[in-house]
Amino acid sequence: MASAVPSGKPTTGARLVVDALVRHGVERVFCVPGESFLAVLDSLHDETDQIQTIVCRHEAGAANMAEAVGKLTGRPGVAIVTRGPGATHASIGVHTAFQDSTPMILLIGQCARDHMDREAFQEIDYRRMFGQMAKWVAQIDDPRRVPEYMSQAFHRAMSGRPGPVVLALPEDMLSEACEAIAPAPRYQRVAASPSAAQIDTLRDLLARAKKPFVIAGGSGWTREATQDFARFIERWHLPVGCAFRYQDTLDNEHPNYAGDVGLGINPALAARVRDADVLFVLGPRMGESTTGGYTLLDIPKTKQTLIHVHQGAEELGRVYSADLPIVSGMPEIASMLAALAPPADIAWTGEADAAHAAYLEWRKPRPMLGDVQLGEIMRQLSAKIPADSILTNGAGNYATWLHRHYSYRHFRSQCAPTSGAMGYGVPAAIAAKSLYPERTVIAFAGDGCFMMSSHEIATAMQYGLAVIFVVVNNGQFGTIRMHQERHYPNRVHGTGLTNPDFAAYARAFGAHGEHVESTDAFMPAFERAVKSGLPAVIEIRIPADQSTPAATLEQIRQQAKR
Repeated sequence: MASAVPSGKPTTGARLVVDALVRHGVERVFCVPGESFLAVLDSLHDETDQIQTIVCRHEAGAANMAEAVGKLTGRPGVAIVTRGPGATHASIGVHTAFQDSTPMILLIGQCARDHMDREAFQEIDYRRMFGQMAKWVAQIDDPRRVPEYMSQAFHRAMSGRPGPVVLALPEDMLSEACEAIAPAPRYQRVAASPSAAQIDTLRDLLARAKKPFVIAGGSGWTREATQDFARFIERWHLPVGCAFRYQDTLDNEHPNYAGDVGLGINPALAARVRDADVLFVLGPRMGESTTGGYTLLDIPKTKQTLIHVHQGAEELGRVYSADLPIVSGMPEIASMLAALAPPADIAWTGEADAAHAAYLEWRKPRPMLGDVQLGEIMRQLSAKIPADSILTNGAGNYATWLHRHYSYRHFRSQCAPTSGAMGYGVPAAIAAKSLYPERTVIAFAGDGCFMMSSHEIATAMQYGLAVIFVVVNNGQFGTIRMHQERHYPNRVHGTGLTNPDFAAYARAFGAHGEHVESTDAFMPAFERAVKSGLPAVIEIRIPADQSTPAATLEQIRQQAKR
C-alpha cells in the first residue's frame, strides 16, 4: 500500500486526498475530468497500481457507477466531478444513493477560496445544494485537515444507515503546499446490535403468531448474513417476500420465497401481507414502492403486530409505528436469528410452501402482443446464464417483466434503483463489469431509459467491459404513457419517441449490435453477443400497446372509462 510522504516533508492537499483514498481501500474512482481538480488527477497518476481511474462521458454516469459499486460491494463507491455543471449532473447518483441507503462519496472540485461568495465561475454552495440528499456535506478549506475530513466521510457513509457523503475541494486548497500528514487509519464499519431482551421479545411475538410473514431487503447485507437469514426462515418455516428491487436477498428458488413486495405485486402476495398477524420487516425502509403507495399497511399503526428492524434509528417510527422497533445492522441480527430456536409446535406449518407455490404460478409467462414474449425471454435467461450473473436496470415498465419472471439466485445479482431513476442500468452495468469482469453482466433498459445514458457505451469500449445491453424498444416513455392513458385516456401528448437504429448505434461505437423481433431469435442473438467479446446491444422491438405483463394500453383505457 502506498503511504503518505514522511512527516515533515512537503506535500499538497491533492496528494493527501489520494493518500486517504488509498488508505481507505478505494480501488477505482469514476470521473469526468475538470480543471478544478486537476491536482487530484495528477496525484492519481502516481497510484495507477492502487486505484483505477475510469473516465466517463457524463457526470451522471460517473455518479451512478460509484453508487452501483457501493450497492454491489457494501463499501463506498467514489466519484470525482468538477464544480457547477459537473456537480449538478452528478446529483442524480447522490439522490439514488440516499434513497437506496448506499455508501458513496462524491468529491467535487470547487472554486478557489478567495473567489467564494462572489458568484464566481460555476460557484455553488454545496452544503445548501446537497443538504437534503446526503448524510453529510462539507468543504475542506485547509489542506492539513484533509485526512480528518476524508476519514469522517468514509465513516459517515458506512455508519448506521449507509448513504452518500459530499466533499467540496477548492482548487487552490488542492494545490497548496503543506506539511505531510499521515492518513487516518482505514475506516471501520459501525453498527448497532439487538439486545438480548429484544431478541427474546421477537421470539415471543413470532412464536405466538398464527399467520406470520417476513419482508426482507434493504442495504447492509452480506453473503454470510443472507445465509444466516436463510437458516432462520428454514428452521421457523416462515414465508418471505423481498422488498422492491432487493429480490436477491433470498434465492428465488428457495421453498420459502413468496415473491417481491414491490410495484406490480402479485395480488395473492399482497393479500398475504395484509392478512398477516405478525409482520417481520427485516432491513427495508418500507417506502412507497414496497408498500403499494402506502396502501398495503395502515399508517401510523399497522393492524399487524409489526417488528421492524432497520440500520438507522431515525427510520423506525418515521411512517409506521412498530410494536418492536430494533436498530441493528443486518449481519448482527442475522447471526442471532440463525441461532434462535423455534417453538415446538408451529401454527403456520405449510404456509411457506403455499406462498412459494403461488409465486411459481405468478411468474409463469403470460402471452403478450406481438412475436416477442418478454416473460419467456426472462425464463430462458434464468435457465441458461450463470447464477452469479448481474442484471441491472433503470426505471420503466420493461422492468416489470424482469422483476416478475427472472429468478435471482445469487446474492447481489440484482442492481437497480429503488429511487426510480431512469438512465441507471447502463452505467451500473459498466461499474459491475469493472468490479467483476469474470461475471456475466446484463443491463436492461427501455428505449427512453437507454438514451439517457447510452453514450457510456464509449466508456465500456474504452475499458474493454463486455456488458450486454438489452434495449426494449416500444417507441415511447412507456410508464408515463400508461399513467397518461389511465388518467387522460385517448389524449396522448408528449410521450412518443423517435429512436435511432440501436444496433447500428452500437456498431458506431465499435460494439456488437443486433435486432430481435421474435422470442426464438433472442437466445441465439445473446450467445453471439457473448462470443463477440465486446460490449453489445440487443434491441428487442415490442408493440407500443403492450404496457405491462398484465395489461395492454387498450385495457387500461377501458378501465379508465369505468
